Amino acid sequence: MTQLELQAFLAVVRTGSFSQAAQALFVTQPALSRRVRALEGELGFRLLERRKGTRTVEPTPEGRAFLPMAEHWLSIWEDARAIPQREENQTFRVASVGSVSTYILSPVFRRFLQEGKSSLTFHQYHSLEAYGYVERGEVDLAFISDDMYSRQVETIPVFREPMRLVTRPGSSLPHQVHPAQLDSTREIRMQWNPEYDLWHAFWFGSSSTPRMWFDQMSLMEEAIQWEDNWLIAPASVAAALVQCGRAQLHILQDAPPDRIIYYLLGPRRKRTQTQRLLSLLQDRLQELEDVVPLL
Repeated sequence: MTQLELQAFLAVVRTGSFSQAAQALFVTQPALSRRVRALEGELGFRLLERRKGTRTVEPTPEGRAFLPMAEHWLSIWEDARAIPQREENQTFRVASVGSVSTYILSPVFRRFLQEGKSSLTFHQYHSLEAYGYVERGEVDLAFISDDMYSRQVETIPVFREPMRLVTRPGSSLPHQVHPAQLDSTREIRMQWNPEYDLWHAFWFGSSSTPRMWFDQMSLMEEAIQWEDNWLIAPASVAAALVQCGRAQLHILQDAPPDRIIYYLLGPRRKRTQTQRLLSLLQDRLQELEDVVPLL
């Protein structure tokens, strides 16, 4: 039984509608329905039913009996979360996949620390790791590229960006390139997201072996300048490499799907700090070409 599930049940009871409850909670209707079903599954009885001949939803007899318990439980939850009134003086714990922290978050962190009294800790985690840390309350806000379902964690899109082809300056590749023209034995491979993996398997086969496979941005920045290597990277990464003179940009035909970055929020939240950092991130995204904010 989670806070999100209790909120979903109470919202449906108050509005009498799954669609209106979803709008009130700023979630999709399928997500709201999953939360209610999960709560019913854990309790072992139905909580809600539709009235015959209408779209109105009302609680079952068991749901009516559970209603005051749910309200009391949620009230206790909120009271417990309100205990630390010194949020502005607390450490704010952030995590991110490497490409976002390296090329986007640094100025955001600087402004965040300049504008508030909070201290900041940062860890670089892969998406799956980040879900676990946020769920356990060990990270307050995380940015990930591989979204998945979690009962305890909300996953919210923050921005999207196209994928770009870059090579070292003076590369022999033409300005406009089709994937069929790329030699996979010259590829610098990075782990971006599952959608990119599917695109890559289509054009190069699931058994293709890149020249190098890295998960560190600093190593990738060096390797892109060696010989005729090539890299497909998100627009923010590609722009940073071109701007510092480490790479040149090519037009890639039949490019991979855009990469979407999400942020994660767990059951225990530092709302003021979270809102401030996300607002600063919004300002930062407006500065980046080809990056589309989704906040």
